[in-house]
Amino acid sequence: MIHSHIVPKVLTQPFMAFLLYVFLPLLCNLAYADPPYKICSNTSNYAGNMTLFQDNLHDVLYALSSNASVSKFYNTSKGNYPDEVYSLYMCLDYVTSEICLKCITTATQDILNLCPNTTEAVVWEEVCQLRFSNKNFFGQLNVTGNVLNLDNKQNISEPEQFKSVVKETLTSLTKRAAFNLSANLYATGEVPFQDKTIYALVQCTRDSSADRCNSCLQSAITDVLTCCYFSVGARLPSRSCYLRYELYNFYNATEAPSSTNAQGESSGGKTWIMVILAVVSACLAIVLLGSFIFCLVTRKKAKKCKREIVSQQANICDHYISNFHHTNFQGRHDPNAQKSPRIDLASILAATNNFSDSNKLGQGGFGPVFKGILNDGKEVAIKRLSYCSEQGSEEFTNEVLLIMKLRHKNLVRLLGFCTEQEEKLLVYEFMPNSSLDVFLFDPRRRAQLNWTKRLNIISGIARGILYLHEDSRLRIIHRDLKPSNVLLDYDMNPKISDFGMARIFTGSEGETNTAKIVGTYGYMAPEYAMEGLYSIKSDVFGFGVLLLEIITGKRNTGFHRSNPAPSLQAYAWQLWNEGKALELMDPLLIDSCCRDEFLRYIHIGLLCVQEDANDRPTMSSVVVMLKNETVTLCQPQRAAFSMGRFTDHYEIGPHDSVNGLSISNIGPR
Repeated sequence: MIHSHIVPKVLTQPFMAFLLYVFLPLLCNLAYADPPYKICSNTSNYAGNMTLFQDNLHDVLYALSSNASVSKFYNTSKGNYPDEVYSLYMCLDYVTSEICLKCITTATQDILNLCPNTTEAVVWEEVCQLRFSNKNFFGQLNVTGNVLNLDNKQNISEPEQFKSVVKETLTSLTKRAAFNLSANLYATGEVPFQDKTIYALVQCTRDSSADRCNSCLQSAITDVLTCCYFSVGARLPSRSCYLRYELYNFYNATEAPSSTNAQGESSGGKTWIMVILAVVSACLAIVLLGSFIFCLVTRKKAKKCKREIVSQQANICDHYISNFHHTNFQGRHDPNAQKSPRIDLASILAATNNFSDSNKLGQGGFGPVFKGILNDGKEVAIKRLSYCSEQGSEEFTNEVLLIMKLRHKNLVRLLGFCTEQEEKLLVYEFMPNSSLDVFLFDPRRRAQLNWTKRLNIISGIARGILYLHEDSRLRIIHRDLKPSNVLLDYDMNPKISDFGMARIFTGSEGETNTAKIVGTYGYMAPEYAMEGLYSIKSDVFGFGVLLLEIITGKRNTGFHRSNPAPSLQAYAWQLWNEGKALELMDPLLIDSCCRDEFLRYIHIGLLCVQEDANDRPTMSSVVVMLKNETVTLCQPQRAAFSMGRFTDHYEIGPHDSVNGLSISNIGPR
C-alpha cells in the first residue's frame, strides 16, 4: 500500500499513481548495499605467467559479453595450464536479453576494476553474475564465501513465523528448480503472510547438476535465515546459485512495497524520494504524451497497411493453393495433398486461450509462437506473424505453398494456416523438446545427448535434406539450415523446420544466383555469402557445419571471438591436418563415443564444408557415408574459413533474379 501522506499532490492523479506503482520497488532496493558484490582471491600460490593469464582473461571476458545478447548463461575457457582461464556468466532468468547484455557488459568492467591481478574472482551485479578462475570450476560446488547481510533492514513483525514461511517457500522452490527439468534450474513463487505477500526467487548456474543445485540453495537458505530472517527482504549470492525474497514482486515489478519504515523515516529521505519520483514522472509524462500524439497520426495509416497486407496475402494463398498442384504436377493425383489446409480463427483462439502468455513457446524473427490444443485434442505450435511485416508475409506465402507437397518423417509438418481479420497464422505439429540448439549449447541439457542420440539426429537431418534435394517431386533448397531450425520430437528425432527461405529448382537447374542474401552467418556457404550463388551444395555446406557442431558441442556462430580460428570448420580443418582432431571431441562423449567413429564423422563434416562447392558430396553420398563404415572417404580439401562479417540475413540488393517460387526473407530469426 502507498500512503498518501508521502506522495506530492502533483502525483495523486491516476497516471502519476501508476508511475509510483511501477517505480517505487526500484527505489526500495536502496535499502540494500549497492551492487556490485565481489569475492577476490590472491595470487600467492599462482606459478604461471600473469601477463599471459591476463591476455587470456580479456579474450574470455569479450567472448562472454558477446554472447550475452543471445543467452542468459554461457561458459568458456581459453589457454593452457597453468595460464588457462575458465569463466562463466549467469543472468537471472526473468530479465530480457537486452538487460542481460547490459549487466554482463558492466560486470566485465567491474570484475577487472574490483579484482585486479587476481586469478579467481566473482562479481554479482543487480541481475547477473560473472566469475573466472585459473582452475576448472565448471559443474563444481563451492558454497564458501557467500555474500551475507544483503537485507532490507525494516524489521518484520512476528519474525519467527516469518522465518518459518520464508524457509518453507525457499525450500519448495529449491526442489522445483533443481529436480524439475523444465524449470531450467530457476523458480519463483508467491505465498501470503498476514496481509502481505512474500515473493521469492531461486536460481542456479546451468553447469550445475540437480544435486549440486539443491545443495547450493540449501546452504544459501541456511545462511540467509541465520543473518536476515527478521528483515522484510534479503538476497544471497553464492558462487553457483542465488536466492532472494521480498514483500513486493521484484521479478515482475508490478507490485509496490510499503513505503513506510516500521521504525519511521526521516523527512529528508521522504523529500529525496518525492523529488526523484516527480522528475521521473515528469519525464515519462512528456515521453508518453509524444507517443500518444505519434500514435494518433499513424494509427489510420497502420490500419490501412494491415488490411491491405492481410487481404493481399489471403488472395495470394487462395490463388496458389487452387493452382499449385496443377502448375507443378500437371494435375496428377497426389493422395498426400491436403484438401483444405485452412483453419478458422475461432478454433485457433480457443486452442491458444486467446494467445495467452502462458501458452507462448517463444519469439521468432517474424512473430511469437504459441502452443495450442485443437478441438480433436491434437497439440500444435502456432506461429503468429507480425502485422505489416513484409518479410513475415513473404515467409507466410512460401510456407503455405510448400505445405501441399512436403511429407517426410524428418520434416516438420505444416498442418494449416489462417488469414482472418488482421491475422496471418501458421499451424505446425507440436515438437515437445524444442529445437536442437536448446540442448546442444546448454551444458546441462547437452549431457542428455549421448553419442547414439547424436548420430540419430545427424542421420535424420541428412535424410530430411536428401528428401528435399532428390526424393520429393519438388527439388527444394532450404537455405537456412542451423540448430534452431531443427526441432526434436518426443523421442529426440530431428525434424527440419522453417521453409520461409526455401527455393524450388526447376528442370535440370544446378546453380542459380541471387542479389538478395538470406540465411544465418556461420552457416552460409562461401559462394552464396560472397557471390549470391546457391545450389544443393549450399545446403550440404550448412549440413556439414551442423554435423561438426553436434559432435563437438561447440557453437560455430561467434566461434572466432574465443578461439584461434575464424570458424569451427576452419579450426577442425587445422586440427585434422595436425593429427589432433580428437581434441574437438565433446568431453561429455568420452564414455559413449568410439574414437575411430568420431574421426570418421569429423572427416565427413570436413568433406561437406570444403571451400569449393564442386568438391562437396551430394546428400545422397553423405547418407551412404553415414550408413556404411566400409565406404572409403576421399581426402578433404581446404575448408571454407571466414567469408567476412555478415550479419544474420544481410541484404545485399533489392532485386532477386530467380523466377518461380522465389520468396526470400531478411531479418533476425
